[in-house]
Amino acid sequence: MSGLDKMTSRIMEEADQTVSEILEQAKADAQEVVKAAIEEAQHQADEIVERAKQNANAYAQRMVSSAELQKKQAFLAMKQEVIQEVLDKAYTRVMEASEDTYFGLLEKMLDKYVLPQDGEICFSKEDLERMPKAFTETIQTVAKKKGGSLVLSNETRKIDGGFVLVYGGIEENCTIKAVFDAKREELSDEVKKLLFS
Repeated sequence: MSGLDKMTSRIMEEADQTVSEILEQAKADAQEVVKAAIEEAQHQADEIVERAKQNANAYAQRMVSSAELQKKQAFLAMKQEVIQEVLDKAYTRVMEASEDTYFGLLEKMLDKYVLPQDGEICFSKEDLERMPKAFTETIQTVAKKKGGSLVLSNETRKIDGGFVLVYGGIEENCTIKAVFDAKREELSDEVKKLLFS
């Protein structure tokens, strides 16, 4: 073998060696890149799973809170409905009470609402027709006790029950409904305490 062949052979061997080394390094680098990519993908997948768990937990908590709120609202609505029903029944009971009971209640209302002035008192047609004769005296007695006087009006009012007081053209609505409406909150609180405490 000539010197040129030897030299060529050596260059070829060195080139093969260099190519082998480059290929080995490229394989090692490629493995590192693949390993890093797999680790990064796993890390991202873990983050996605963790975010999904957090989102699922937050959603579940919102659903529980929403369900609790709906339950509270339904219970409150039910309580309000029961309270309203009790108040409606109480109003009906007053309106359907016996003459003695009904006019006894009106006497208490007179004592509370009559002013120490001269005025007029108006009733519904139904109440005027069923009014005990002694009640007109009761009206006068209460008015006198308060320092005033009341004239029983022949003019009837379209009211369910109770009366309307008129002093100098100013009317005071003392109907049963007006009293119930004015005391609704107070009565509601009392019914709530009785039923739900």
